[in-house]
Amino acid sequence: MSDVPRQPAPPPAATENDARAPIGQALRLAAIFRRRWRLPILAQLHNESGSRFVTLAHRLGASEGALRVTLDDLIADGLITSNPGYGHPLRPEYILTAQGAALAPACARVDAIICRLDLRPVALRRWSMPALFAVGRGPTRFTQVADLLAGATDRAVSMALKDLATAGVVERRVEDAFPPATVYRASRAGRLLVPALADL
Repeated sequence: MSDVPRQPAPPPAATENDARAPIGQALRLAAIFRRRWRLPILAQLHNESGSRFVTLAHRLGASEGALRVTLDDLIADGLITSNPGYGHPLRPEYILTAQGAALAPACARVDAIICRLDLRPVALRRWSMPALFAVGRGPTRFTQVADLLAGATDRAVSMALKDLATAGVVERRVEDAFPPATVYRASRAGRLLVPALADL
């Protein structure tokens, strides 16, 4: 193994279909999951037509610091905003923007599946869902997964695949070849999530 870090393949030039291309979609997923609470916050704001900070912290079980940083991140990305009509105790403090409202229904679907499968501890790690998406298209070798997850180190990809395998959403198999090759594929549980991830 070389000491020189592997350089990820550059993403292809943007096209109209780039968001559905594997690399484009994997990069979108990496952006959505770059902070632990981004997807659940978007799902919660969609499900309740907005929310207050205290309610989000309580429902998600997030620390105040992590929640505040994530909310600021989502505001900076133009996905949520502070409610201009906030002030009444029943009005939500945070609401979705038009851009956030377009993305949030898919986030709510993914979050519901993650919760149903009891996968939140693993699924909300930065590279877990992008890695699951990468192997969800069929048997995939480690290098193919790593190439799709531009920006992830080999160690991050390896840890994501290991965590997903431990959680039972990815299957790892060593092919009888010379040299032996390890391939990954989504398990039956993992295949429940892959179509929903493709919609993000």
